[in-house]
Amino acid sequence: MTILDKIINDKRREVILKKSIIPISQLENSILFGSKTISLSKNLRNSVCGIIAEHKRRSPSKAIISQDFTVEEVTRGYESAGVCGISVLTDSKYFGGSLDDLILAKASVNVPLLRKEFIIDEYQILEAKAHGADVILLIAAVLTREEIRQLSQFAQSLAMEVLLEVHDLEELQKAIMPSLDMIGINNRNLKTFEVSLDYSKELAPQIPDEFVKVSESGISNTESIKELQQYGFKGFLIGENFMKSNNPGKSAAEFISELHL
Repeated sequence: MTILDKIINDKRREVILKKSIIPISQLENSILFGSKTISLSKNLRNSVCGIIAEHKRRSPSKAIISQDFTVEEVTRGYESAGVCGISVLTDSKYFGGSLDDLILAKASVNVPLLRKEFIIDEYQILEAKAHGADVILLIAAVLTREEIRQLSQFAQSLAMEVLLEVHDLEELQKAIMPSLDMIGINNRNLKTFEVSLDYSKELAPQIPDEFVKVSESGISNTESIKELQQYGFKGFLIGENFMKSNNPGKSAAEFISELHL
């Protein structure tokens, strides 16, 4: 059993438990549920840098990345740096995140927020909306085509955008459909956790121009971004590179400044 298999098994149990405790009506009646969402895809199309910065405490592959900063400090620093959006890890067991992090981010900044989560159920999309997310992530590796269709259409019915993450051509061909806004190529193999930007370069020509192309993971320098831009990428999700620094916001600002040189 891979790490991804373990995560999904745990996630199924977690969703069942949450459904038994917090009814859908409570989510739909939350203050943030009716708030207007902000478009990440539009921000990326109109941006020079295309940075989606991530709040990430730890991961299965790297253990603790950073526990030194509050969500407010990190997200406000990212916003000041000029990022296009912020990704917030909400998985607790494997990444040390929570839905509270999403609420704190929403209260701190006015940029699009992506709920970075292993979404397998519409209930999690309602959670995302109720806690201030503008965008959800769907991972092709753990969903069938029909599940991707149902979940993405449901998210869009709530005025949320969808970032679909793929890792290889088979996943991409399975997943492409009109109810997606952005397609992300994960440069980290979720089964082995090996990282290579070649995944993005090889798959880029197969992504129709109607979708915003996003490269995820393993991006640690501006040269990589300039290279990936040549392949049509408009978005770049960066987490560990900023979070492991002494000041994530300052690190993001210096990165973006260097990108503009």
